[in-house]
Amino acid sequence: MAKVWQHPYLNVFKHFKVEEWKRSTKEGDVTTFMDKTLKGTVYRIRGSIPASNYIQLPKTSTQSLGLTGHYLYLLFKPMPGKYFVVHLDVTTEDSQVVRISFSNLFKEFKSTATWLQFPFICGAAKGSVYECTARTSKQDLVGVAPANVRWTCLMLDLHYILSMYLNRRCSHLKSIKLCSNLLVKNVYTSDLLFEPGVTFSEARQAKLAFHGISPMPREMAFPVPKGENWHDRYDYIRFPSDGSKLPYDSIQKGCSSPAAGVQVLEDPIRHLPRPVTLTKAVRDRVSLIQQITSPKDTVYTKITGPEVLSSKKASPFRRLLPDPILKLRTIIGFGGYSTKWALWTKNSSAVVYPCHAIIITMQIETGEQRFFIGHTDKVSALAFNGNSTLLASSQMGHLSMVRLWDFQKGKCLSMFKTHVHSVSSLSLSYSGAVLCGIGKDGHGKTMVVVWNTAQVNQGGEVVVLAKAHTDVDIQTLKIAFFDDTRMVSCGRDNVRLWRVRSGALRSCPVNLGEYHSLEFTDLAFEKGHSAEREPEDRTLFVCSKSGHILEIDYKNFTIRNARRLLPSQIQHSHRREKQTFNSGPGIAINSISVSSTFCATASEDGYVRLWPLDFSAVFLEAEHEGPVSSVSISPDNLKVLCTTSTGNLGYLDVQSRGYNTLMRSHTDSVLAFSVDGLRKQMATVSQDNTIRIWDLVSMQQLYDFTASDEIPRTVAFHPAQQIFACGFSSGVVRTFSLTASDLLMEHKQHRGAVTGLTFSPDGNLMFSSCSHGTLALYNCAAQKSHVLRVLGNVVSQDAEQSPNALAFSGDGRLLAFVGPSKYTVTVMDAHSLDELLRIDVSILDLDSTSLDSALRICFAPMPVGHLLVSTSSNKLLVLDAKTGRLVREVSRVHKLSCSSLALSEDARYLLTAGDRVVKVWDYQMRFDINFQVYIGHSESVRQVAFTPDQQHVISIGDAIFLWDFLAVSRVESPKADVHPYVESLVPLRAETSSEKLKDFTSSANEIPRQSAPLPSLASPPHLDISSIHQPGRDDIFSESDEGEEAGLKGSSRGAADGNKDHSALVMEEPVENEETHVMRPKVSQECSRSPSHSGNEPRKETKDPESQYYIRPDSYRHFTPRFKASALPKSVLYPPAGNEGLKLKAVIGYNGNGRGNMVWNPDTGFFAYTCGCVIVVEDLHSGSQQHWLGHPEEISTLAVSHDAQVLASASGHGNGDSRCQIRIWNIQDGTCQKVIFHHETQVQAMAYSRDDRLLVTLGDYSDRTLALWNTHTYDLMSSTHILEPVHEVAFNPLSAGELACVGRGAVTFWLIEQQGADISLKVHRAAIPDMVGRVELTSLCYSTNYLLYSGTNTGQICVWDTQTNRCFMTWEADEGEIGVLLCCGNRLVSGSNTKRIRLWSVAAVQELRLKGSDARSSSVLLEHEMTLDGTIVGATFDDSLDMGIVGTTAGTLWYINWAESTSIRLISGHKNKVNEVTFSPGESHCATCGEDGSVRVWALASMELVVQFQVLNQSCQCLAWSPIPISHGGAEGQHVVAGYSDGTIRVFSISRTEMELKMHPHSVALTAIAYSGDGEIILSGGKDGLMAVSSPRTGMTIRVLIDHKGSPITVIQCTRKQYHDFGVEGGELWLAASSDRRVSVWVSAWLKDKCELIDWLSFPAPASPEAPSSLPPSLAAFCPWDNGTLVYVGFGMQKEILFYSLRQKQVVEKIPLSHFATSLSLSPAAHFLAVGFNERVLRLIDCTTRTEQDFVGHDDSVHLCRFTPSGKRLFTASYNEILVWEITST
Repeated sequence: MAKVWQHPYLNVFKHFKVEEWKRSTKEGDVTTFMDKTLKGTVYRIRGSIPASNYIQLPKTSTQSLGLTGHYLYLLFKPMPGKYFVVHLDVTTEDSQVVRISFSNLFKEFKSTATWLQFPFICGAAKGSVYECTARTSKQDLVGVAPANVRWTCLMLDLHYILSMYLNRRCSHLKSIKLCSNLLVKNVYTSDLLFEPGVTFSEARQAKLAFHGISPMPREMAFPVPKGENWHDRYDYIRFPSDGSKLPYDSIQKGCSSPAAGVQVLEDPIRHLPRPVTLTKAVRDRVSLIQQITSPKDTVYTKITGPEVLSSKKASPFRRLLPDPILKLRTIIGFGGYSTKWALWTKNSSAVVYPCHAIIITMQIETGEQRFFIGHTDKVSALAFNGNSTLLASSQMGHLSMVRLWDFQKGKCLSMFKTHVHSVSSLSLSYSGAVLCGIGKDGHGKTMVVVWNTAQVNQGGEVVVLAKAHTDVDIQTLKIAFFDDTRMVSCGRDNVRLWRVRSGALRSCPVNLGEYHSLEFTDLAFEKGHSAEREPEDRTLFVCSKSGHILEIDYKNFTIRNARRLLPSQIQHSHRREKQTFNSGPGIAINSISVSSTFCATASEDGYVRLWPLDFSAVFLEAEHEGPVSSVSISPDNLKVLCTTSTGNLGYLDVQSRGYNTLMRSHTDSVLAFSVDGLRKQMATVSQDNTIRIWDLVSMQQLYDFTASDEIPRTVAFHPAQQIFACGFSSGVVRTFSLTASDLLMEHKQHRGAVTGLTFSPDGNLMFSSCSHGTLALYNCAAQKSHVLRVLGNVVSQDAEQSPNALAFSGDGRLLAFVGPSKYTVTVMDAHSLDELLRIDVSILDLDSTSLDSALRICFAPMPVGHLLVSTSSNKLLVLDAKTGRLVREVSRVHKLSCSSLALSEDARYLLTAGDRVVKVWDYQMRFDINFQVYIGHSESVRQVAFTPDQQHVISIGDAIFLWDFLAVSRVESPKADVHPYVESLVPLRAETSSEKLKDFTSSANEIPRQSAPLPSLASPPHLDISSIHQPGRDDIFSESDEGEEAGLKGSSRGAADGNKDHSALVMEEPVENEETHVMRPKVSQECSRSPSHSGNEPRKETKDPESQYYIRPDSYRHFTPRFKASALPKSVLYPPAGNEGLKLKAVIGYNGNGRGNMVWNPDTGFFAYTCGCVIVVEDLHSGSQQHWLGHPEEISTLAVSHDAQVLASASGHGNGDSRCQIRIWNIQDGTCQKVIFHHETQVQAMAYSRDDRLLVTLGDYSDRTLALWNTHTYDLMSSTHILEPVHEVAFNPLSAGELACVGRGAVTFWLIEQQGADISLKVHRAAIPDMVGRVELTSLCYSTNYLLYSGTNTGQICVWDTQTNRCFMTWEADEGEIGVLLCCGNRLVSGSNTKRIRLWSVAAVQELRLKGSDARSSSVLLEHEMTLDGTIVGATFDDSLDMGIVGTTAGTLWYINWAESTSIRLISGHKNKVNEVTFSPGESHCATCGEDGSVRVWALASMELVVQFQVLNQSCQCLAWSPIPISHGGAEGQHVVAGYSDGTIRVFSISRTEMELKMHPHSVALTAIAYSGDGEIILSGGKDGLMAVSSPRTGMTIRVLIDHKGSPITVIQCTRKQYHDFGVEGGELWLAASSDRRVSVWVSAWLKDKCELIDWLSFPAPASPEAPSSLPPSLAAFCPWDNGTLVYVGFGMQKEILFYSLRQKQVVEKIPLSHFATSLSLSPAAHFLAVGFNERVLRLIDCTTRTEQDFVGHDDSVHLCRFTPSGKRLFTASYNEILVWEITST
């Protein structure tokens, strides 16, 4: 709501009435005068001191402008020869205020966490000497404005600036300060991107609105005399700009005038696109030019060759998407500064530890990691408060920073400098109100600082309470958990007690006596407390390097006991005695932890020992690989966390006595890595002298190898064998076998450190290079490799040392490296080492005065043919690998040097590393902002690369970072020569077994087998594949009569049950042999059943063991059912026919999770869609609904026959079924004719043939089955299993026996021929042209003129000639995946995941198909476009494509009318879970709220949406309608109050459709809300159990009730009562229930400020461990038909409903239930009670007759039931679906 009044733009000066100076302030020389250029009044701010002469909005710093516009527009002019400054204060979403300043006074860009300073470069008049100087000079750009400086429109993208420079999200603009010297016209904010100098008519012609550009509004525009150009008179500056000018990060006019980075032509009318017919010579030339230069594409498109069309248009500030493209998944590493810091969370389920500059939380059961990112150097200390809600962390460095984090939310609450060097220890008090730290001051003296952190959760500042300098050494300091003002420290020769008093920090030493010279390392307080003792009367345990443990009486400052840990006496050579405390040299104890029952010590000898508190003997110990640096007992006393100085982190389970390693890590910088994609393993080498092998899935260490006296420098996995090679600093290259864990070979060809090591892609050759310039070639065909050739002085010796000096081309033919000098790059033939090319990179930059040298090199994948070189001047050179020609140059890749390069396999994305950051680039550099930056490393990144599957990115340096790569990849895994569609049908010898066939399939897919393959029942047939002849149609599908019966898994999934009907399948692909063998798999007739039958025989087949490991393809077309924790009911009490108490009246919502789950027949008007497991058939004229029930699970897709007589629907399987359910419905009477079963997982798509005689059903990516059904009997005719996922299927409208499927990179055409009972299937796979790239074909539709259109996941549309099965044309139709295509005549509709639906005119396509290059036109035309609210998942249009219905993932069905350019919501429901339903007193309306933050008001009669209130980024948890009667204020008095997850309450006026009041009485999420009976009071309950009493008139919180504190409130209900009833005065009776099974009952007289508790109920629960994982809610309600009785359901000893009498103070009635209830409602009209269950059943109970009826139709747990006030209707909710029932019983 806050943003609506600021749209489309906001005039800031006008809105805040600057001229009155009431809401703004001016200081110094601020005047107004008439400007001749602008012909209007402007403000002039003058003065030599900017801080004393300014205009500021708002008036004071405590106020806020609250401007939410994405862009800020400043209309100003700097004064010639002067400096100026502008300050903008912006508030982030985490309430941090960041100042953005720009000035021509600033020489360079500077940034801190809260301040960004940008230099401003003043532009000069066009053609002036100033402009010429600025253009040619690279120095002194920043400075005073030139004499002829122009009026400027400056646009700042505030959201981008905060995101890019500080990684923060912008909330709103807080204040503006304009300082001298400048002239200001005005300031505007807007979410729109305005372009000056373009009129509205020009913008309309150029279709700029499609790309987010709007012409400048008249109010904002500068005047332009007639005949002149805007850009000749004024400057338009956008920041961020195109960034091509110096200095870096400066605000200046862009190079591509008029707008930097925006493709808007100087004269839009003159350059409007129009279709042009080009000759072939011109087309070829244009194609070449477009490859060299970045094309300026328009909405009209010319063909640049016979096959490629493009219709993209540059949009403003296009960025690399998705954003973010990387997401940090896992970090392998621990420590960095110290390995002693690791903490338990309060619930003992996770540990928190530092890894260099990042803090990690790891769940110990799952290994899942969560990250706290923000520190800029290594984390030096960590501390938790008592309940793990507040985390403190510090970093090393000259002035150490401390951060305080909200641990649950993961956000930084405060960040402050400590004014000491490297904080070495932190301690937070139990309450979190006090923080203590130790560090060194500038003179090296120890300093102790105590801070007050009590206000940090409320946004307050951290202040120093006290600080003290001391000469004593302090190793550890801890705040006493029982007193925030007391601390204890220990160190060399001392143990001291500290106390804060009167702002001073004082200490006194403990008299240590004979132990005064020990070096103490750690301390711990005795746990637990008894009532007889004072809190400080407890023991303090202190441990030392000499093995002593002192027990100190904390209260009296005296030593009670001293013990010493000694080495065991060796009695026998193999037996070691238990440790004892005696005299002699002790074992150093590094850490101690004490619980209420035992103590744990960590020792230098690598042992963690567990002792009883009297230290009588060790009862458990664990040995580690190195010294144990810290130990910590978990809060539940069941686990002991251990850290070692060798970088290991693990815990000891006390009960099972088992040890679990959580993390192993390198102890020094990681230098290089290599990934084995086949076995999902990674090898790393480090300066800690180790080589380690990791499992990429579990991220656990598998092996480690240690080289004691030499450092491993580089590593490489063999592409096929389990072998890896490693190069060392000594020059030795060794190969290791992982299977034998042994050294295979050692090569000593090099004298210097090995700098490069790599295998050829086929694994036959290995190459190595060294720092002395030697290059060696090895033969690795056998396991024992040998040297073939050694060349000296070819690799650069003086180039920067790199572990990746050698680069291989993708085809394995070329080898490249930097050398012989650092200025040259050499390309060699990889097999012979003959030099092919030498490129001098030092001369490529003619303007540079210094020689440029090469640093890193990398080949682009084939067939791109590029070689990438990063240089010492921070450039990236893209060279042609064959000619050495410079293709492209990218400047300022990193601020320092680029340390690593990597390209994705599809050549779309580039990775670079440098400056401690990783950057992901668009390789083609097509956008205004071509890269994204990722921080986290505290040291330089040594190497970055994609994993072989392209799903992840790995970066190394201080640690190993694994990132999820979120971009849509076009990469296929490498295949054999035969496509996977044909893999199961490869020509094999007669003796080939089924097992061998499966081996081939497995290896072709490069997926390791999970188990031994099972043999098939029959041998595979002899099968050859016939060739294809393009010219004639008859030659495409050909078949011979020879055949052989077989049942083969992989080609058919028919059951072998002896049925005599057969089907045949022929696969066709070009091979030499013309002979074709026909395969006839057997098909079961038992694959269907009618509704009356209870079961059928499951399909018998040999199951492929790999089938369960299918990976979801790169397409949104595949249906994934929403996860549900609920289960299907085992038994249902169905009501007797004709006596149903409820009738389903309406369903609110459309399932946007389905795919193609909406059908509409324009001729008959039949309209149906799905919501959960219900099919809703709606009359579009009257709005009345029919509901077809029967599916047990969420419906995935629908299909309607062409005569609109039959509907097919598919869902997952129900109880007892092993296969998915497909139901066939008679549309005339709504009955289910047949239920058929075949597919195992989900049904992806269905389609009827044009004559409605066949139905095809397609399984999803896990099922991979295509089934054909006879629609007369619905018997299975044929079933085919395909090895690759298919995304959609469609019948050819011109031929009933032809259909097509789309999948990975190809269209598969199927021809069905039927002779009697025999079905013959002939298949032809047509691959897409190479130039389209590796894509998924995701959608398809036939046209009536021999055309087939298919969409891709990259936004292209390919057009196929169905007579020749040839793709003859493609064009770029969208930026995202096209999932929906519809065609009729010369019009085509496309829908995509960019939320856009587009209408195309494709008249030229048919002519192009017939005439080829002689066609008059070669253009498709985008006629219309609409952007909806979600990804397009279904669409149906009329025959002319003029109007239709479109479904989106947002759960909306839209009516689209292209002619009227309208889009109207037909059906709209909640996208997420519905939390509450409430009704108006007159029952004319109802309101619903949900997790999506919306409150929706519906008209009850029509169930149409009337108004919607939306709060962004919040969840609406509860809702209530004001009980004002109609007579008191009527419609004007109608209000709805809503409670949100941030603790706020909002009151909305229904009549005025606006928010009237916002209150914030809770600090946590609200869970229940209600109005008092008179509507004068709002009662609200929160997640913390607190209840607030608030006034909707004043917004004040009157009182807070804490009786339920600690347990979430589930219900608040109010009712009227007689004033003196129950013996307590008051007219209102109300109750509150909380999830701890407690109910409180209150009497209130709010006008007298009276609220009295009259009853408190606690219901018992079983203590047995059989309790469900998530307990059912505790629900209570007043009984409408029995005054003074309340009804309760909840988790208890029995499953039952309890009736409790407030008068008798006891339970008076019980109704048993079959399950625990999840929802409850009582009818106000009759003695009816509705109960919802987690088993998806709704039960209606008649309390008079005790009859019970169950009703199905819900897709998930029935979590909400609400009777209307009249009792005539019942609303129920299941996740996001709302079902409206009519009460039929009386």
